Amino acid sequence: MSNLKLFVPFFVFLALALVLYKGLEKDPNELPSALIGRPVPAFSLPDLLNPGQFVDESVFQGEVTLLNVWATWCPSCRVEHPFLVDLANQGVRIVGMDYKDQDQLARDWLEQLGNPYAVTFTDASGKLGVDLGVFGAPETYLVDRGGVIRAKHVGVVNEQVWEQLGQTYRQLLLEPAP
Repeated sequence: MSNLKLFVPFFVFLALALVLYKGLEKDPNELPSALIGRPVPAFSLPDLLNPGQFVDESVFQGEVTLLNVWATWCPSCRVEHPFLVDLANQGVRIVGMDYKDQDQLARDWLEQLGNPYAVTFTDASGKLGVDLGVFGAPETYLVDRGGVIRAKHVGVVNEQVWEQLGQTYRQLLLEPAP
């Protein structure tokens, strides 16, 4: 029996190694979201390009939409931006949430780099970001025609990411409107 006690640390090590190995197999950009399968939280925020007007959650009703959280202070957003412009040119509907940013800098960004967004609203305080569980920018949510969040991606959306996200997007396009 005392000889078996000598192997306990070895078995603990093996168990821990297995758990860590399984954890490494997951995509670090696939963070679970409690909002998957739930509607976009209620909000009313200023329209970036139409001062005095407001955007609310009804912007997601009727069309499959990517909600892209971005900011001018975010270097990864600059990397992602040309791909979003390409997606928009292919007919993908994208709504932008300018996150904790300065409005004029954001307007200048869109004018200089192109505007892939059907609508862009500002979340200067970050309240909607908190409600969505935003960790930072960029983050992208796939929202169905009923305004329900169906997927979330943390990080840059590029061709590789779009292979998976785009597959879900295309499936949602085939679903009948609620």
